[in-house]
Amino acid sequence: MASRIYLDNHATTRTDPRVVDAMLPYFTEQYGNANSPHLFGWEADEAVEAARIQVAELVGVEPKEVIFTSGATESDNLALRGVFDEAGGQGHVVTSRIEHPAVGQVVEDLRRRGASVTLVDVDASGVVDADQVIRSLRDDTVICSIMWANNEIGTIQPVAPIASACRERGIPFHSDASQAVGRVPINARQAQVDLLSFSGHKIYGPKGIGVLTASRRRPRIRLQPMFHGGSQQFGVRPGTLAVPLIVGMGLACTLVRAEQKAEAHRVAELRDRLWVHFRDEPNVVQNGDFARRLPGTLNVSFLGVEAQTVLLELPGVAISSGSACAADSHEPSPVLRAIGLSSEHAHAALRFGLGRFNTADEVDEAAIRVLEVVRRLRATSPIHGAARASSQAEGTK
Repeated sequence: MASRIYLDNHATTRTDPRVVDAMLPYFTEQYGNANSPHLFGWEADEAVEAARIQVAELVGVEPKEVIFTSGATESDNLALRGVFDEAGGQGHVVTSRIEHPAVGQVVEDLRRRGASVTLVDVDASGVVDADQVIRSLRDDTVICSIMWANNEIGTIQPVAPIASACRERGIPFHSDASQAVGRVPINARQAQVDLLSFSGHKIYGPKGIGVLTASRRRPRIRLQPMFHGGSQQFGVRPGTLAVPLIVGMGLACTLVRAEQKAEAHRVAELRDRLWVHFRDEPNVVQNGDFARRLPGTLNVSFLGVEAQTVLLELPGVAISSGSACAADSHEPSPVLRAIGLSSEHAHAALRFGLGRFNTADEVDEAAIRVLEVVRRLRATSPIHGAARASSQAEGTK
């Protein structure tokens, strides 16, 4: 039986065993409610505050600016809705055309509620023009949201100059950094990012825990809560704190901070090793910016075959055709269409996500298995000839 290989670290990562070990006592031994006024509660509260420090140290904020949520989706919602509602439920919102649905769909909902929205285009490599974003800002702009790195093609966005321009105009700037945290260095204060979202399960922590950082000085960002029912977390995100998950999030951040540089170098080498297997295959196109991208991201179109068909033929190799949050959609990726790819090109795209636990042997084996399927499908595909002509027109590499 063929081995199982996991190359979908954009969707989620394996929880690091060190993180699991740190969490276990808070399920069965130190299980107090962090808001309870007794020894059990004090122990839990100390663990939560220690985790706040660990998170803050990773992304360059103050511990009191860390708000724990259920994940980046909730963090994005809280940032965008919280600022919009604080502004009276009206105003202008600026974002890009390649945001994750956790931002894009919220912005569309704000539009239905009366917000005016500007969607900024990206270039053919998937990078927004910072000047275009800045020119889109208006006197009535209440928030600007640009992701730190894209979840499909890995392109890293020019966050700092946009955030700086927003700060000068008193406009809150938000960035969904779910794919960037732990993969590239981030300092929210230096970059002047007011609101930063990310998840534990993208950085080898547990699922069900995320973070929103919200600046509390020059300016202090004020958010209307989405939930009501308690005073926890400054009243912004009430509810009993998930202490085991928070402890896991904290340690995951500490491990990333210590190991990120070496890990990024190793993972980038694995990504490039994978591309070497593919680059000489006919009608293969690498999508996105080749230099300005996350170390573990490789997005490739194998023209002449449908990506979904390839996935069905590779049950033992975990890769994807785009965002896990849009996996039920049969429409071509909005991200790939936004960078100018044809529908056929977008439907042929596969996303490979390399991570902490991948090895060179796995990369080699996965490449062989992918190419075997692609060649077999092409041999029986009536559209392969048309794809060859299309690839020549689109600059196949």
